[in-house]
Amino acid sequence: MDTKRIVSGAIVGISVLLILLIPSEIVVNIILAIIAIVAIHEYLNAISKICKPIKWISYLSCIIVAIVGLIPEQYINFILMFEMPILLLLMFAQVIATDMKTTFKDMVYTLLGIAYIPTFMMFLSLINGMHNGRILFVYLLIAAFGTDVFAYSIGCRIGKHKFSKVSPKKSIEGCIAGTLGAVLIGVIFTVILNQAFSYNYSYLVVISAGIAFSLIGQIGDFAASCIKRYVDIKDYSNLLPGHGGMLDRIDSVLFIAPFAYMLFTIL
Repeated sequence: MDTKRIVSGAIVGISVLLILLIPSEIVVNIILAIIAIVAIHEYLNAISKICKPIKWISYLSCIIVAIVGLIPEQYINFILMFEMPILLLLMFAQVIATDMKTTFKDMVYTLLGIAYIPTFMMFLSLINGMHNGRILFVYLLIAAFGTDVFAYSIGCRIGKHKFSKVSPKKSIEGCIAGTLGAVLIGVIFTVILNQAFSYNYSYLVVISAGIAFSLIGQIGDFAASCIKRYVDIKDYSNLLPGHGGMLDRIDSVLFIAPFAYMLFTIL
């Protein structure tokens, strides 16, 4: 086991718990926006090896993570509908203003980063503002981090069948263990909520959602690895010893967020 990874992971876990205990939704959303800025900064540094990303638009887009919780619910769909057209308008304006020194390639990679990081992070802010949002937030984190912990722990010990060249260290055994472990923690958390705090969450829904979120999160992990392989880097930064950068740590959370919001809204 990597001691640095364990200690760093413990610090991150405690930090997340402290954030969840903050009563103000606005403060939590501001923290999420700061995390988005750090993550998009790491992404921009990574892709700078192959293009010249439009950084000011990328950083500006992170503001939506902080303010989305202040927007009345009836206008959320309006914001989502016009986010991309506005971003494209700004990017083409940049192309015109620079006499095409900003290229189509620069635009595409910039837009991918915005869609991937602040837009997905925005759904965490929306979940945070829902009824029992903090509890739903915990379920999402259990699916992401529970999968990571069990996949790493079990994969290191018994993982023999490699999953993909995208991430050579990941094994099929680890991926399966990660999903089962995340579901187990989710069920235990539900038992505590139902028995000790008189909630009435369905175990069938929790198990089904846990499996779906875990698998989506693992695809998110592979997605982040795809970008790293393409730009030939090991980690996005050295911010978190043993874990790499902020984006290395939240890659699965980002991918789960929009799907979790969709499910929580339906339910």
